[in-house]
Amino acid sequence: MPFRKNCWRRSACVATLVLVTQSLQAQSARPRARELGVAPGIFPTGPRNAITDIPGVTVGQVTIIEGDSVRTGVTAIIPHGGNIYRERVPAALHVGNGFGKLVGVSQLRELGELETPILLTCTLCVWKVADAMVEWLLARPGMEQVRSINAVVGETNDGILNDIRSRPIRAEQVRKALESASATVEEGSVGAGTGTAAFGWKGGMGTSSRVLPPSLGGWIVGVIVQTNFGGILQIMGAPVGKELGRYSFQRDVTSDGGDGSIMIVIATDAPLSDRNLERLAARAMMGLARTGSFAGNGSGDYALAFSTNPSVRRAFDAKRLSIQELANEETSGLFEAAVEATEEAIYNSLFKATTVTGSGRTIEALPIDRVREILQRYSVAKR
Repeated sequence: MPFRKNCWRRSACVATLVLVTQSLQAQSARPRARELGVAPGIFPTGPRNAITDIPGVTVGQVTIIEGDSVRTGVTAIIPHGGNIYRERVPAALHVGNGFGKLVGVSQLRELGELETPILLTCTLCVWKVADAMVEWLLARPGMEQVRSINAVVGETNDGILNDIRSRPIRAEQVRKALESASATVEEGSVGAGTGTAAFGWKGGMGTSSRVLPPSLGGWIVGVIVQTNFGGILQIMGAPVGKELGRYSFQRDVTSDGGDGSIMIVIATDAPLSDRNLERLAARAMMGLARTGSFAGNGSGDYALAFSTNPSVRRAFDAKRLSIQELANEETSGLFEAAVEATEEAIYNSLFKATTVTGSGRTIEALPIDRVREILQRYSVAKR
């Protein structure tokens, strides 16, 4: 947990540490979706059931809880362990609804590649986070002559719980997220999901993966989500939101209209071009819809997909590229895997999230016992 350098009251720092520790302990006690028998789809998961089941992909997160009003963070998704600027990966974006501030979009779409990690944070901190990542990258070995970097940073608005106008994220916290990246992915009210909400309950970070059978290539698809959107929650078809009495348009048409946002990042080791990665990213919206989202007017719904396969990587100074990519006819299994993993990652973000209080407001965690009873009553969860 990063503290302010000018923390003048030791008691305040200790209190903050206690809040973070209590939050982590509470999250560790909450189940993932599969522990409740919620296992969408037909394909098996990877060993971690996380985006880091893709070889080389790592995730780093910094959770920022300061005083009574700062509830935010940074999540870094790193495609591989090398120099990403010099060894770029093909990537593509699908926009379900464009109410958002995704930095780096135009060049990503023009060139179809990533040259930096993907960072997620809160809305008004996007530019500070991008600047901090660029500063960090320019100082890396081999970057001495670089004069242009296309930083990719996504966001959702955590302003209900977080003092978002203070733009509290600092450069050292961004560096920590980048430098602490590993194969372990914490879920719930952590990182960029510290202050978010989904379906009227506490949202956060969630992840999942799928492994295709050898007959379909044996490829892996992994997803990580930052959930902060509205809708009418359903889990494996069970109308959980209606049963719990909390959903969009519950009272009248002027109430919650499904606004909010979600960032979906998809990784695969399948050798896909940016064209087919865009097709893969589009399928994430089907997984999102299965959970009850209808992409309201004020919802920024973005899916960004990339491939880590060495055969499709792009050296920044290459004169010609010789790429062996998967044919169109071989992509359908990957599409199904993306739908399944997106759906489950969203469930994990809700199940692992804890109740959070900030800025004088409280967003409650999804009540696990009541959800378990609903799932059993509708006979939708695997036992």
